[in-house]
Amino acid sequence: MDEVRIIEVKRSIFEDNDRDADKLREECRQSKTFLINLMSSPGAGKTTTLLAVSKALAGRVRLGVMEADIDSAVDAETMLAAGVPAIQIHTGGMCHLDADMTRQGLREFGTEDLDVVVLENVGNLVCPAEFDAGAGKNITILSVPEGHDKPLKYPLMYETCSLLIVNKIDVASYFDFDREKVVAYAKMRNPDIDIIFASAKTGEGIDQIADWIVEKAQEWIR
Repeated sequence: MDEVRIIEVKRSIFEDNDRDADKLREECRQSKTFLINLMSSPGAGKTTTLLAVSKALAGRVRLGVMEADIDSAVDAETMLAAGVPAIQIHTGGMCHLDADMTRQGLREFGTEDLDVVVLENVGNLVCPAEFDAGAGKNITILSVPEGHDKPLKYPLMYETCSLLIVNKIDVASYFDFDREKVVAYAKMRNPDIDIIFASAKTGEGIDQIADWIVEKAQEWIR
């Protein structure tokens, strides 16, 4: 009896989305829209940080926010109440957005009067990092109460992001949180990642985040 032949036909389940994400990036570049994908675990402070950063960006760029959640419109209502253009995206139970879902959100939002659009992704440290949303840059927030070891436990999140915001630094004295370790662990995953220590409550680091966004947006539209 002849030996059974085994043929490997492996294909990434993310392959189609990766191609679509590249296409969306080019669409955004052509329309001069700088799209940021903001990710974190639930409760890390995405919306609160965005509110603070939006004030620091006032008069510098035209900002819009797409809030993604499984349900509710709480975050979009919060941004709108602060005078920031925003829409709410419901994911229908999914724990992330892919490139096509992001494109649909952008089309509904309309970006003609916006320079920077921030997609506040669903709170999750796994799925959002796995699906390329087509953003020009990815940002992740790690809050002090979560601990400095998160880059060791969720490597892909830090490998795919250009900026790490270490948030709620004002309460660091109440937790066993090591600044040097979080920097070392993040750099272990991504040597090129930028890191800003911040507090949406006190304002520490908020101007630095705004400056980073403006710099990357200017690079994007050149």
